[in-house]
Amino acid sequence: MKFLCTLTATAALLAALSLTAFAAPKSIKVATDATWPPMEMVDTNKQIVGYDIDFLKAVAKEAGVAVVIKNTAWDGIFAGLDSGQYDAIISSVTITKERQAKYDFTEPYTSIGQILVVPKTNKTAKVIADLKGKKVGAQIGTTGAMEIKKVTGVELKTYDEIGLAFEDMAAGRIFGVVCDEPVAAHFALQKKEYKDKFKIVGKSFTKEAYGIVVKKGNKDLVALLNKGIKAVKAKKLDTKIHTKWVK
Repeated sequence: MKFLCTLTATAALLAALSLTAFAAPKSIKVATDATWPPMEMVDTNKQIVGYDIDFLKAVAKEAGVAVVIKNTAWDGIFAGLDSGQYDAIISSVTITKERQAKYDFTEPYTSIGQILVVPKTNKTAKVIADLKGKKVGAQIGTTGAMEIKKVTGVELKTYDEIGLAFEDMAAGRIFGVVCDEPVAAHFALQKKEYKDKFKIVGKSFTKEAYGIVVKKGNKDLVALLNKGIKAVKAKKLDTKIHTKWVK
């Protein structure tokens, strides 16, 4: 009888531990590089805002979890996830095979393409290859930078922040910038100091999907976030967020 009681108690303890291990977290910490308007940026009140931020908050609400957002430089954002400084990344991260080999992703939450921005004084450039012999800028480690690398004869110049690339183009130090369509629209069409200087040319030349990144093997968190993403889409909240931020 004593032996049976001990087994019963042990089984109950293991069951409790199992439930604890797979219980949904009450709060998650998520990193973003808030230098990529209108997707993620810091406003005049020093608050992190943007499409991704509103989307993440909506996902967290639907998933029943609180979220803490940490502004993190792009060049160290993946290393921070590796070391456990945060649980996930939402920062306009394109889902690629190379990244999927190292990390797990949620289902895609939006799709974009890379596009070229040049000075309005350039009357001929429509694609990156039209800028052979010249420097073209992109944020380091982005799919925009990867696309420039594919073009023979064009020199890639990388930046820690995409805004620095546009500053350099305004100063005549580079002759084009490649970035995501919403970012291009923000700088070339909406930003007061640039809308008379820059233009978007040609059509987007990639088709990419954004996902939220988590550590490889963290299937429980992926499932929790996917639950929230599905609910956000079902309620058409993503459409409202898109209308608010992407002009």
